[in-house]
Amino acid sequence: MANVPHPLSEILLGVSSESCPNIMNFHCHTICSDGSLEPELLIAQASQRGLQHIAITDHHSTQAYHPMTEWLARRSNQGLPVPRLWSGLEISCLLKGCLVHVLALGFEVGHRALHTYCQNNSATGGSLQAKAVKEAIHEAGGLAVLAHPARYRVRHELLIDAAAELGFDAGEAWYDYDFKTNWHPTPFICEAIDDQLKGLGLMRTCGTDTHGFDLSGR
Repeated sequence: MANVPHPLSEILLGVSSESCPNIMNFHCHTICSDGSLEPELLIAQASQRGLQHIAITDHHSTQAYHPMTEWLARRSNQGLPVPRLWSGLEISCLLKGCLVHVLALGFEVGHRALHTYCQNNSATGGSLQAKAVKEAIHEAGGLAVLAHPARYRVRHELLIDAAAELGFDAGEAWYDYDFKTNWHPTPFICEAIDDQLKGLGLMRTCGTDTHGFDLSGR
């Protein structure tokens, strides 16, 4: 990526175990993939909760982005507070032979480099490799984030190291692996992931991975 810091980088440097779900949320879904909420209902809930930053990361789809930007513009024009909406996308790919999910954040929506990954289905062939996904995200001006590193069949330590070697920007440090009704980062494992990411010089994100009707949990 270019030497100029990504505008989202400064925000991610402030992410901690306390950031989600009431200040920031960089991982949630709408009906545009496998979520339960209409885009406008999700962003309305985020606004009502007073979130400062949010990204909707539907699987292989950015269809929710434009309806949400229009909703936010209408609310802002009324003088009401709104969160900062960052573009988001969740992409399936292979890393060390393991099927993982990668979050693309803060990219140019509609950029040709991500066309393959916005077709409501997983890519195939070479496009399925993590290296290709990372390069496409960077070409579109975004950040590549390894999602929920401890949810895969390969140990998170190995996957995070591999992601760092490929030039990923961040990992999802703060995540509720127990899928509680009220989101709470899982003790020990999240601290370990956060420490590893810091040691590798990678940024950290947080998210509820909401698929239901309430942004306070999954």
